[in-house]
Amino acid sequence: MHVTSPVRTPLVTGGKTYADVTEDICKQVEGKPTKEWKVAFVISLAVLAYGTVCLFWTWWEGLGVWGLNKTVGWAWDITNFVWWVGIGHAGTLISAILLLFRQKWRTSINRAAEAMTIFAVLCAASFILMHMGRPWLAYWALPLPNTFGSLWVNFNSPLVWDVFAISTYFSVSCLFWYVGLVPDLATIRDRAQNKVSKYIYGVLAMGWNGSARAWSRYEYISLILAGLSTPLVLSVHTIVSMDFATSVIPGWHTTIFPPYFVAGAIFSGFAMVQNLMLVTRVVYKLEDYITFEHIESMNKVITLTGSIVGVAYLTEFFIAWYSGVEYESYAFYNRMAGPYWWAYWAMMTCNVISPQLFWSRKIRRSVTWTFFISVIVNIGMWFERFVIIVTSLHRDYVPSSWAMFSPTMFDIGDYIFSFGFFFTCFLLFSKYLPVINMAEVKGVIKSASEKLPIKVSGVSKADRLASPAYKKDAE
Repeated sequence: MHVTSPVRTPLVTGGKTYADVTEDICKQVEGKPTKEWKVAFVISLAVLAYGTVCLFWTWWEGLGVWGLNKTVGWAWDITNFVWWVGIGHAGTLISAILLLFRQKWRTSINRAAEAMTIFAVLCAASFILMHMGRPWLAYWALPLPNTFGSLWVNFNSPLVWDVFAISTYFSVSCLFWYVGLVPDLATIRDRAQNKVSKYIYGVLAMGWNGSARAWSRYEYISLILAGLSTPLVLSVHTIVSMDFATSVIPGWHTTIFPPYFVAGAIFSGFAMVQNLMLVTRVVYKLEDYITFEHIESMNKVITLTGSIVGVAYLTEFFIAWYSGVEYESYAFYNRMAGPYWWAYWAMMTCNVISPQLFWSRKIRRSVTWTFFISVIVNIGMWFERFVIIVTSLHRDYVPSSWAMFSPTMFDIGDYIFSFGFFFTCFLLFSKYLPVINMAEVKGVIKSASEKLPIKVSGVSKADRLASPAYKKDAE
């Protein structure tokens, strides 16, 4: 008789069987959209429509509609780009690194986190196209043979590194996400009631039959993709940080940027995953799968990375003082007490102080507090990027060129476009694809559930084929 260790808190509550897992997760795909989903989708489409109008006008009139000036050449465009890239980090971290470390608590949240990564990277890429000015010539950033004579991309520029890093990251993330979907798509295919759904999900499932050989190859490719993705988690935001660190502008020219940016990216990404998963947990009634153990584990990572970011902030001030360079010292003093002091202290409050509340176990396991602090963290991380970019630019070496930046409605509207696009994509994903990885949840249900499924008779063929346990039985 198998006895679950009383020390280990269950990852799946409610005494779920394999059939329960399939039914609970498939019903939001197979059923009609709920009223709440329809309201949220209409709001997202309205936001997307408004943002699209602003984006069209930006491209029609040119970047002069933004609030940029001669001194502040970068502002909301790069702030939003770095912010969205950072949010996209949590998905690959949860999928790849935690998989390699055999962390079972990732199983209920990795699917939504991977989808979030893809949509966030697309939002980040939209800002690359926006601030090009002439987006129809975007292919000039690629090293393609051309008829323009000796015109080639400048491989010495970190902006070109961005193109390679983000496109690689996006490709691997899409592949990782899709491979994980295949067993679940086969389950939906076998349960489909109409021919159209059966055909579409059948094509997407690529002939999955749940055999021991299929499961063996599934696990093999998952580990390979995890191994490829792990260095990408560290390299992508490192390369983004070099957009700033390779310059000679005071406040940017520092070697602490790569690890500091990576920690901040994981920090903001986990906060966004928390927001999305807490809403999904309530809307789709998945409280038995996204448990307080998942919430608490995520909050521990947020506390750790938030503390790393706080140390990085203090280290920057130390480096500025220790260097003896008056321009560096002034850049950081200006951040803290200059015209944009409010943005700096908003950043410090949101990113350094608010996550420390999670040292309390009661707050760490509170859904309300977790959602609130996660929103605060993402606001703070946006302010961090804004402070780094704008406060380092608006005070030049020559006082006569000092200027202030104020966003226009088009700066704000283009940012709103990215939100509309992100939530529209996520809502479509959560409706038409399983938001939780059924196969992996079934894989941990024996060792990490509240009650063992004693009776397995009556389980459908689709449930058996979609379960990792089937592989062991077949062997």
